[in-house]
Amino acid sequence: MKLGFVTAILPDLGLDKVLQVAVENGYDCIEVMCWPPGKAERRYAGVTHIDVTSLNKTNVASIQDKLAETGISISGLGYYPNALAADKAEAKVYIDHIKKVIKAAALLGIPVMNTFIGRDWTKSVDANWPRFLQVWKPIIKLAEDQGVKVAIENCPMYFSQDEWPSGKNLAHSPEIWRRMFNDIPSKNFGLNFDPSHLVWQRIDYCRAVREFKNKIFHAHAKDARIDTHNLDEVGILATPLKYHTPKLPGLGDVNWGKYISELTEVGYKGPLCVEVEDRAYEGSFKNRTAALKQSARYLRQFV
Repeated sequence: MKLGFVTAILPDLGLDKVLQVAVENGYDCIEVMCWPPGKAERRYAGVTHIDVTSLNKTNVASIQDKLAETGISISGLGYYPNALAADKAEAKVYIDHIKKVIKAAALLGIPVMNTFIGRDWTKSVDANWPRFLQVWKPIIKLAEDQGVKVAIENCPMYFSQDEWPSGKNLAHSPEIWRRMFNDIPSKNFGLNFDPSHLVWQRIDYCRAVREFKNKIFHAHAKDARIDTHNLDEVGILATPLKYHTPKLPGLGDVNWGKYISELTEVGYKGPLCVEVEDRAYEGSFKNRTAALKQSARYLRQFV
């Protein structure tokens, strides 16, 4: 298992400097953000450490030289939009870029592209399903043709008012994963597994690891702390950020020894990438790099 981090926490650095941060803090790999160049309103979105829209053989050679010099590998290319957005013109922009990121992964020799399924948040799972199949069957076929695996993160995207009442990512629970993989049965279609999103949904993440062991292509290391006092006040129907807080590994309710033990038990040998979304560490570049250093130090007892 390789320890890495998601580069979204370092939006102000170029890829060279991101690689240096990885070296200085004892990481093995990075998940590189590949949003289209420009600004995004959502936190952690809009970060471009590799611009796949202008990638060519010269760019690829330069990136591979930098990786060889530092000894850091790229665990996957990340882009997390809503490919099933209610506005189909908007969704098409996202779908087109997902395809570009898949092709870029193939060009760079990177085995995994990480993303969300997306969702029309105003509709039920069943009402979203025909469009899910229509959009994702061709994407997964492209990934197969390119020799790239698509790993879906299990974040419900269910936090802000514009994501209410159903969230913007279908793939948030084992029941839905089972249905997804049954309806699109591909060796190139799997999960970017994040236990923190299962914690606040009250889902057993270790049981999920055991069942979906062959579908875990990539894994995130993020924690979540449940505020039971607030939960007693607002109940599970409230916006989830009212009763849980994203935290650094070791500062929340994930049992990291048990979780990583399960991953090793089922034979997972892929990346485990720290995803910093802990607001207590967002105030400055110094705080954000301290978060990466602290997370590496904590997780190294298991990895």
